Amino acid sequence: MVTTDAPVSAPTRANYLSVLALGLIWGGTFMVVKIALGGYGPVTVAAARTTLGAVALAGLAALMGRPLPRPSRSLALFVVLIGIATAALPFFLLSWGQQHVPSAFAGLTMAVLPLFVLPLAHWLVPGDRLTWRKAGGFAMGLLGAAILLGPGTLAAAGGDLEALGRLACLAATVCYAAGSILTRRCPPVDGIWLGALTLIVGAAILVPAMLVVEGVPGGAPPGVAAAIVFLGLVPTALAALLRVEVIRSAGPSFMTLVNYQVPVWSMVFGWLVLSEALPGRFFLALALILGGLAASQWRTLRALF
Repeated sequence: MVTTDAPVSAPTRANYLSVLALGLIWGGTFMVVKIALGGYGPVTVAAARTTLGAVALAGLAALMGRPLPRPSRSLALFVVLIGIATAALPFFLLSWGQQHVPSAFAGLTMAVLPLFVLPLAHWLVPGDRLTWRKAGGFAMGLLGAAILLGPGTLAAAGGDLEALGRLACLAATVCYAAGSILTRRCPPVDGIWLGALTLIVGAAILVPAMLVVEGVPGGAPPGVAAAIVFLGLVPTALAALLRVEVIRSAGPSFMTLVNYQVPVWSMVFGWLVLSEALPGRFFLALALILGGLAASQWRTLRALF
């Protein structure tokens, strides 16, 4: 939740460039995670990402002169729950899952995120009802997710690491969806401080887990170390700043355009940089998921264009 009194205006060229940059950054994150896993374990990658991100966002909020949120039991509870749902769990699940699946697959699962929010919002957010159009879009996207997972994934999950990796990536999407609902129900708080505090919660969970499971991280090749630094700074601090500025000036509906970019860029980067194969079912799943997303957000898209 971002609190602001600034009026929302028509999107500017700068807003479009910011949304394009966010699509590139978040779409490329899965490729960078894959590179980081070449030198570190999944818990270490997730812990480093949350810790560096927390430091960067807290420092950014302080430099921008944003006051610390007034503490309360309600806010503390939401911060802990959001930190678990949007940092600790999904960062670990994605890192673990990407050991066994292509980065393009992980990026494609993120396209289902806005669709998973629909049924949760219907039950948990007053006034956000699941209409027939939204339900149809959700069903289309769910079909796309089933095609993306591939036949026999659930049956093979018991002993097939690739199948478990697919399910882990999809589970991360469900975590983000739950975190999205929690964020909407959270008491009003500055968006950058909320991001910093939730990442601190994630780091407080993942760093001890890293020390127990994988130990103190050692040195790594320059490319792997650069990937870790990128994950901590760019998709968190820089992207959070861009996101807040776009929402302040162009409104949250305009931000939905990012959802259509992330899976496409993840496939492009996975193919170009990591030489990943892109099976035909990836493209069919992408078409169904984005079609379902467009159907569920039809009024928003019509208002934008």
